[in-house]
Amino acid sequence: MVALKGLTHARSVPAVIETLLEVPTWRAFDVDGQGRVLAGSDESGTVQLVELAADGTATELTALPGACSGRYLPGERAVVVQHDHDGNERGQLSLLWLDEPLGRPAGLDDLEPLVHDPRHVHRLLDVLPGRVVYATNRRNSVDFDIVIRAVSTGAEEVVYDRGGMVQAVAVSPEARHVAITVPGRPALSDQLLLVDTMPATESERIVELTDAELPARHLRPHWLAGGQTVLVSSDAGADHTSVCAIDVSVDPAEPGRTVLVKDSGHDLLGWPSPDGRMVLVETGEDGASRLVLHDAQSGELLRAVTLPGDGIVSYPLPDPVWAPDSRRVALSYTDPHTPGDVLLLDVDSGRAGPLTDSAAALRGTVSPTAYRVPTPDGEQVPCLVYRPSTADKADTALAGSAVLVVHGGPEAQSRRGFHPVVQGLVAAGHTVVVPNVRGSTGYGKRWYSADDRRRRLDSVADLAAVHEWLPQIGCDPARAALWGGSYGGYMVLAGLAFQPGRWAAGVDIVGISSLVTFLENTADYRRAHREREYGSLTDDRDFLAQASPLSRVDEISAPLFVIHGANDPRVPLTEAQQLVEAVRGRGVECELLVYEDEGHGLSRRANRLDAYPRAIAFLARHLAR
Repeated sequence: MVALKGLTHARSVPAVIETLLEVPTWRAFDVDGQGRVLAGSDESGTVQLVELAADGTATELTALPGACSGRYLPGERAVVVQHDHDGNERGQLSLLWLDEPLGRPAGLDDLEPLVHDPRHVHRLLDVLPGRVVYATNRRNSVDFDIVIRAVSTGAEEVVYDRGGMVQAVAVSPEARHVAITVPGRPALSDQLLLVDTMPATESERIVELTDAELPARHLRPHWLAGGQTVLVSSDAGADHTSVCAIDVSVDPAEPGRTVLVKDSGHDLLGWPSPDGRMVLVETGEDGASRLVLHDAQSGELLRAVTLPGDGIVSYPLPDPVWAPDSRRVALSYTDPHTPGDVLLLDVDSGRAGPLTDSAAALRGTVSPTAYRVPTPDGEQVPCLVYRPSTADKADTALAGSAVLVVHGGPEAQSRRGFHPVVQGLVAAGHTVVVPNVRGSTGYGKRWYSADDRRRRLDSVADLAAVHEWLPQIGCDPARAALWGGSYGGYMVLAGLAFQPGRWAAGVDIVGISSLVTFLENTADYRRAHREREYGSLTDDRDFLAQASPLSRVDEISAPLFVIHGANDPRVPLTEAQQLVEAVRGRGVECELLVYEDEGHGLSRRANRLDAYPRAIAFLARHLAR
């Protein structure tokens, strides 16, 4: 059992799990010219805004009903706040002025409305002096337009309205050009566009910097100082992403492309400094982050960055953020022993010092070991395995049991962060296997494309391969369960339905039970985006039905625990309801928890404290020998 500060082995497993869930975490959203960091902290139970001084002194800024995020407004002592209602993901934008402190955290009534319409989504993309850049689907509820709004007058300019789910935006220093990424036609591909806000002719307003048919990712666009070069992380023509410079100064229709930093065996992401001299580069190594600084013109290595441990500083965390003076970078950081801290990187020394200490209450959490699990078709599934320490006095009835925790996405990666559910399962006595099945990012284009459309069930087959491998790490395959959220929830249900003899139990959180009804009922703006990956209702309905757990519900015999948010705009609550009704109708044990103030997942600590210990106790009951 995990030993935590203030706890002993004699304390119950639920007490340990609750402690893991109660540890506050911190995330960095922005940093200003004075070295102050705008951070998010969930110490109150939901993520609220906090300002951290360079010495780590914290000032609470918001106390809103739900989670929020934000950015500093350049040139003003103010924050642009993005917030929604009970997890419905219809973000609204407000201003919080800091020049006259309230003396207490701000509530909704203390915010100045900036962009409000509760019927639609408003997503903060960038901040400029006196202006904010945001995406909204208010035109037709499906397509996202990009709008630049003047804060003082409310005047708005729509700079892009050509449709699609806008993913990333970078505005050039003089605000003349906007680089944006939108979904390309192949699954998990991005097209990079250049928008001229003052074109000579309308035909020159939007230029395609990359081909929409190109199966490639174009991530994290940023302008280098001078506004003539876009820095982007791309795997065009390669299996892994490199940091590339795209020169649009001569002919945007035929831009020059230079690979600035490359690693043929790993994915790279890059963030340039505001002065254009340096680029911070992250290398993804089997779920961990390695940071270095390079010269932004030559690509020459300048210095490595020292991190506190073997952890991560980007997805699923906010990206690193440079200070305006290019001397510091605010980092979000987590590793298996660190729930979530804010680091401030000194560029000259390469040292990233912590401003918070989320690990103060933790002792004895477990690090994973990386494995590659062979599959019958010759592939290898990357897995991270967390095991109870032999020194711990865990419940011997659970020794040898295994829980596979499957990530969502599917275009995502399980990384070496702090996962309280994983650590809680280990504390209970399970071995936890975290696979990055085919379709996962972080292992190259070939791997993340290996489950597209009609290859969907190939990723489910990877679960069976991991199950076959469990005896090699001392686990009993007869006492193995599945746990997953969102697409991971689909994988749980698919494992139980398509591999009914293998799994002893499952925990499904906001999962898809039918790919058909999911696509029919998800938010309009998400349907077009997700059909690229899963297949379309028009062309692939028969296969989507065949690949749906609901179509094989008669095969599900393992007990099931289902968790869902009532306001989920991505995977509607009906996905859980129809499955639970069908499973219970066959006399199979199936528990359903629905949270009225949640959306896609559980964002409130009170709900996590209710749901996760119950789910872990459910698994203990069904996996004990």
